Amino acid sequence: MFATLDRWSPHALAVLRIVAALLFMEHGTQKLFGFPAPPEGGMPPFFSLFGIGAVLELVGGFLILVGFLTRPVAFLLAGEMAVAYWMFHAPHSPYPALNGGDAAILFCFVFLLFVFTGPGAWSVDGARRTAGPRHSWER
Repeated sequence: MFATLDRWSPHALAVLRIVAALLFMEHGTQKLFGFPAPPEGGMPPFFSLFGIGAVLELVGGFLILVGFLTRPVAFLLAGEMAVAYWMFHAPHSPYPALNGGDAAILFCFVFLLFVFTGPGAWSVDGARRTAGPRHSWER
């Protein structure tokens, strides 16, 4: 039975990657464009920590969505979420349910998972790997 489930694990990983990326991108669009609604504190200045975070969330989220450069981008985004949690959530309370940091923790560890597993099925990285290296440094 588990052998049958194991066969589908790359696809389940891809579904997790896609859903996490879409949710992550929504945080970026909220901070950059006020969509689907503006953030509670208002629109952040573009060259602030929140503005830079919004760009990472939108662009990095898109790269994760399509599975391009998944491991290095996931490493960067996991770090962003760790910083977000410890700088903005943890000082309010040590309990994630009270400080609003649940999503930051989950995103951090989901992205860390992608650092170690790669993107799963249906990814640009997988298509590039199938095509083989085009340059000596891609081997």
